[in-house]
Amino acid sequence: MTGSTKQYEFKAEIKQLLNILVHSLYTNKEIFLRELISNASDALDKLRFESTRGTEIENKNLPLEINLAFDKEKNTLTISDTGIGMTKDELIKNIGTIAKSGSEEFIKKLNENKQDASNIIGKFGVGFYSVFMVADKVSIRTKSFKADEKPVKWTSDGLGSYEIVELDEKLDRGTIIEVHLKEDEKEFSDKWKLEQIVKKHSNFINFPIKIENEQINKVTALWREPKSNIKKEQYDEFYKFLSYDNEPPLDYIHLSIDAPIQFHSLMFLPKKNFDLFGMNRDNYGLDLYVRRVLIQHQNKDLLPEYLSFVKGVVDSEDLPLNISRETLQENVVFNKISSSITSQVLTFLTKMAEKEKEKFTEFWKEHGKVFKLGYSDYANKDKYLELLRFNSSVSADEKELVSFADYSGRMKKEQKEIYYKMGPSREAIDQDPHLEIFKSKGLEVFYLYDPIDEFALSSMMKYKDFDLRSVDQADLATLEKFESAEETKDKKEELNKDDKKHLDSLFSKMKEILGDKVTEVKISKRLKGSPACLVNPNTGMSASMQKIMNIVNKDTSIPAHVLELNEDHKLIRNLLKVFKQNANDEYISNVTEQLYESSLLMEGYLADPHKLVNRINQMLTESSDWYTTMKKI
Repeated sequence: MTGSTKQYEFKAEIKQLLNILVHSLYTNKEIFLRELISNASDALDKLRFESTRGTEIENKNLPLEINLAFDKEKNTLTISDTGIGMTKDELIKNIGTIAKSGSEEFIKKLNENKQDASNIIGKFGVGFYSVFMVADKVSIRTKSFKADEKPVKWTSDGLGSYEIVELDEKLDRGTIIEVHLKEDEKEFSDKWKLEQIVKKHSNFINFPIKIENEQINKVTALWREPKSNIKKEQYDEFYKFLSYDNEPPLDYIHLSIDAPIQFHSLMFLPKKNFDLFGMNRDNYGLDLYVRRVLIQHQNKDLLPEYLSFVKGVVDSEDLPLNISRETLQENVVFNKISSSITSQVLTFLTKMAEKEKEKFTEFWKEHGKVFKLGYSDYANKDKYLELLRFNSSVSADEKELVSFADYSGRMKKEQKEIYYKMGPSREAIDQDPHLEIFKSKGLEVFYLYDPIDEFALSSMMKYKDFDLRSVDQADLATLEKFESAEETKDKKEELNKDDKKHLDSLFSKMKEILGDKVTEVKISKRLKGSPACLVNPNTGMSASMQKIMNIVNKDTSIPAHVLELNEDHKLIRNLLKVFKQNANDEYISNVTEQLYESSLLMEGYLADPHKLVNRINQMLTESSDWYTTMKKI
């Protein structure tokens, strides 16, 4: 038998509000179960709080748990908990909030924010009503933990009205929600579907969630446990559960932060890069929880993209959310969490680089290419720069990595710049003519093999007080001030005044031959062993960066360079002899074109090598005639 039933009519705006809740605010319908389980967990938490402070509790021996039951024939789903329960007044206040004055304010705010309601929805506590996305009728039977309070029943179809009645029947402490599913929502009365939703959204709720007496949420919220209680094997198993990786992680970061925002986090550095071919770039992000309830899978804003290799979870007590728990309501709180996590990850990597160099080298080999994308994170510029690694001219081989700290510790006295050179391989950069003056002066050069390397360094511009500069942008006057690190083995004879005059004329002739292909032909101060090189006249951009920009702009033209020649090279000296004999000798034209195109090839600009190859073959044929004549073969 029951007491008198009282019926409450929804106002017109409430019907409008329910329509919005059901049809507009949630991106997928299964969220309703997450909301109901979360409410049940809150009720159990409140009961445990009352128990710890010594409050008298009815049915105190009941286990604290959440149960899901389903009936396929009746097409119903039941969610019950043994939590704090509700009195009639509390039922009206908590479940009936939507029917009180708050709803009017909600509608008012909603009308004021027609384009974006996400920033005001969460302030009205109406998440329970998401159940009407899948239900045509819902009943709640609840019994307060207070012994003298009667059980109460609430019933509604979510359309025009709801009923509340006091029950005379015996009811255990807690709340039972019976959901009468719509005809097209029968999947929510299937066990496999319910298990799937629980494991996806509520796997780490701090109370057992059972279906047919079988506990579904068996994985511990490890990030909430004290670090001292957790073994490495537990971390490894949790990582495999989280990432589906067969291997244990390279390392883990376990955080419990109290200020300025309280949150817990457990993050992992995988041993391997999961995106070797760049085809799965969007598969990253940390799972975001609030009080152990999953709010968003792979949130991409908690960590910047250059730390996207990090796997893990973040759980906050302080994060305000909207009604669907899918969009953050207050960005200030979220941004503080994001900033703190980013800083913590960078600090962790810094300690690894200092104390576990081999492990950091292993990390860099797998994730360094992604990490370099952090050149735009100016807030963490100093930490980012300290973690960058490159091959160097002083490295034993192409595998040895050098940090900025390593480089700066070896710099020459009065050296104010850190130099770098872009190239396809160590061998290619080693043979680049631009490096000859750096080798002769004993100046270290970073070797960059990936285009992102130069973007990073050109964006950062400085390391501490040192400018970062490409070798082809270096000031030659500055370089000449440094003492030579090696003795010149074959010191060339100085040119006399007449030869110097003819050399100027030769250079003018070569400029005439090349025309607009070059802006100038002049003596080089950077070359020590090569006969010629091309120099970018645009001092604001390195040659390799200019090539990248040309590709981006789909510009296939070859920019005009300065052709620099080594006056001490034997080829240039012989060319001068030919020029003094006959300024119009065809050999001068052939050598000039050959030097220019060979330099273009070294710079990566020569798209069509046919002329160069044919000219080489012709000159080889002629030289073979000279050689056989001289040797009398």
